[in-house]
Amino acid sequence: MQNPLLTRRQWLLATAALGTASTQAAPSSTSPDMRDVTLRVGTYKGLWRPLLQASGQADTPYKIDWREFNNGVLHIEAINGDALDLGSGSEIPAVFAARQKASVRFVAVTHEDLNNQATLARKDAPIRSIADFKGKRIGYVRATTAHYYLAKQLAEAGLSFGDIDAVSLTPADGLSAFARGDLDAWAIYGYNGQLARTQYGARTIKTAVGYLSGNFPIYANPRTLDDTPRAAAIGDLLQRLQRAFAWSNSNYLAYARAQSSETRVPVGDLVELFNRRSGDYSLAAVDETVLRSHQDVADTFVKLGVLDGPAAVRPLWDRRFYTLLKS
Repeated sequence: MQNPLLTRRQWLLATAALGTASTQAAPSSTSPDMRDVTLRVGTYKGLWRPLLQASGQADTPYKIDWREFNNGVLHIEAINGDALDLGSGSEIPAVFAARQKASVRFVAVTHEDLNNQATLARKDAPIRSIADFKGKRIGYVRATTAHYYLAKQLAEAGLSFGDIDAVSLTPADGLSAFARGDLDAWAIYGYNGQLARTQYGARTIKTAVGYLSGNFPIYANPRTLDDTPRAAAIGDLLQRLQRAFAWSNSNYLAYARAQSSETRVPVGDLVELFNRRSGDYSLAAVDETVLRSHQDVADTFVKLGVLDGPAAVRPLWDRRFYTLLKS
């Protein structure tokens, strides 16, 4: 699920170690020595690691210990347990982290493809709109972006989860259920949605455009942020990812080949996803619109009963890299 924007600023690595969640840090004339730093970085198969390599951004002045986790919840759990320095995911796990007051901070956002998050109907299902979901068996992934945008789409059509036969499934189990005909429709994201379209003729009823913000937070370990050399390394890595994602928008075939070698997803499928993207990929600094969007997600999950109480997200957002990443 992802991808980010442009380069065009000087190295302000010392900024990484100085700011607070509500203020920008002042630049320093010296850069911390990162040669002895090893960053433990969470990644998804086919994303940050091959992206940096393909774009020529992998030659870092510090070591990276890549650790693969397949969802944002696991990234946050590893950070909260001090087993990871940097990770990423959607706004949803970050909402639960805010509710639980987890030991994690959100330091930047990537802007990703929202056409790749969609509500799909089986090719032979008598469904032409979300209003047709009433009484139908609809798959989704609980406490994820799919849960959120499906709720929004249902409400827009005058429906709720009580009006459908909602089935919470993992992405892999959802694909199997969809293939067997056990679901009439499915709210899903990523490669599994693409497989449903290409292998089983799924029809897109609605995408997540207009329902999701497109902001995907980058999660950081506050203990790492308190360590000057390691915080500087995070600042450098964010800039490298920013340059790499900007590069990918003009060189996607090269990136798709690197992704395919790691994921075994056919290059053609990856390129098709890219060609249908809702917008270019980017990595951006934290601003007020990001915070407002995230709070709206938290409030929606409270109304849905997914959260057991209010979650204030603002305290977990850290703006120390604002100057470094601002375009």
